[in-house]
Amino acid sequence: MSRLRLVIFDVDGTLIDSQTHIIGAMRRAFDSAGRICPDDERIRSIVGLSLPEAMAELDPDCDPHALAEAYRASFVAVREAGQEDVLSPLYPGARAALDLLSQDAACLLGVATGKSRRGLTRVFEAHSLGDYFITSQVADDHPSKPHPSMIEAALRETGAAPEDTVIVGDTSFDMDMGRAAGVRRIGVSWGYHPAERLRGAGAEHVLPGFGDLAAALDEIWSER
Repeated sequence: MSRLRLVIFDVDGTLIDSQTHIIGAMRRAFDSAGRICPDDERIRSIVGLSLPEAMAELDPDCDPHALAEAYRASFVAVREAGQEDVLSPLYPGARAALDLLSQDAACLLGVATGKSRRGLTRVFEAHSLGDYFITSQVADDHPSKPHPSMIEAALRETGAAPEDTVIVGDTSFDMDMGRAAGVRRIGVSWGYHPAERLRGAGAEHVLPGFGDLAAALDEIWSER
């Protein structure tokens, strides 16, 4: 009988390209709060953190909870001005990779994201993704990444062992979370943190495209 395997995906910057949506919402949030908005590169650097932690990083003198609320309101306004699947499209190859992995009965899929449950549900609905994932961990229920709580909950829910689990993400926060939870780590080069930062945080592979995911997973599984 095959051992159970678990692949946990980050969402923003890994499965979906939400940069336009996030940056637009962040600018509106800072403007509405009368604060100076950081530049785009600085905003991209905090994607993956839960909102209060992200705001404290961007503006240490702000009220992070008030600014987080302003961002939530602005995010909804930006979203309602367009369509979720247009503002935050899937990265090329993402669905094909999920389809391939879901064909393996011994491979379970999960999500660990800094999004709220409401935000993740909207992404799932916009892209018809919900059926792929057996476990989904969100910022509402856990400390911010890189705390390992999200992965630990996914392990409990699925029964997978840490050594049989891989986190796939685009930020050093994902890699640090994976190391803290004792799971394997794959970085992706198309998201918000550069490859060298991912490797420095412990990424065992950094993928140039989703087409390389299956081979990287096969290499990791063969080492068990």
